[in-house]
Amino acid sequence: MRFLWRWLKVVALIALPVLLSAAGWLAWFAFATVEVPAQARELVIAKGRPLKGVARDLVRNGVLREPWSFEWMARLMGQANDLKAGSYELPERLAPLGLLRKIARGDVTQASVTFIEGWTFQQLRAALDAHTGVTHDTHGLSEAEVMQRLGAPETHAEGLFFPDTYYFATGSSDLKILARSYRTMQAKLSALWQSRASGLPYASAYEALIMASIVEKETGREADRDKIAAVFVNRLKRDMRLQTDPTVIYGLGERFDGNLRRQDLESDTAYNTYTRGGLPPTPIALPGQAALEAALKPAASAALYFVARGDGSSEFSATLEEHNRAVQKYQLKR
Repeated sequence: MRFLWRWLKVVALIALPVLLSAAGWLAWFAFATVEVPAQARELVIAKGRPLKGVARDLVRNGVLREPWSFEWMARLMGQANDLKAGSYELPERLAPLGLLRKIARGDVTQASVTFIEGWTFQQLRAALDAHTGVTHDTHGLSEAEVMQRLGAPETHAEGLFFPDTYYFATGSSDLKILARSYRTMQAKLSALWQSRASGLPYASAYEALIMASIVEKETGREADRDKIAAVFVNRLKRDMRLQTDPTVIYGLGERFDGNLRRQDLESDTAYNTYTRGGLPPTPIALPGQAALEAALKPAASAALYFVARGDGSSEFSATLEEHNRAVQKYQLKR
């Protein structure tokens, strides 16, 4: 027993300096400022990346000389399992303890993606798919499957996402970004539907969304949006066909080569508003705020026709005779 006690004392005398040295080293390591190389100013931590992997990444990027000090510091601080995935912007100089706390807080760099007015859903998805800061959870999913994942009742996604710039933490799921854009469109459409002008020929807010998408694609100048919406509203009220080229182009899909021909206008599809009356079955693009407002609060106008003047604006006419004269003037230059 006396021998065991003596042996324990010897071990303690040897271990204590070692432990104190290790503690001193970790304390010095935690607060010692390190230089961050220019190429390592952005630290990307993948989802599920363990502490050991993060420490090795820091060494490989030239931020730390060895990994074990950072690992032990994180364990002693009780934050070994707190490291958050994402993209982190690092300053030129920082202390390892500050870096650990930054990652544990999830103090990530914000990324952004912009959805443009007039884009199709296919273009929106392409922008998300090409974004390196997005986790692509919708990869390989059909349009209907994407809508199902969002918990949306619609199966056709066109026009249901509000065009805007969305900011998010790097590594966020594309489903989360889509969900925000979808909710934003629903909220804006609902509010405008509640305050819509009286006497509009829409059976639902969705039909108003379809009209807004047409207005978005037909407008060359913002000031003309409510007037263009008035033309289409007036035509619907009179059971006149909308006869708008953007719907025909949308119906052609990949067959459209940039040149709209007479045979295209005469070829019937669900979206050909020259061959079919009423609105097309779905929106044809992402309408922005101004197009939504125009569709639900069109200008007070008797116009039934409009023609491009060639400068981005349009000439509006209440009769076919006036319209033909405008076509002669602005399109045929006679």
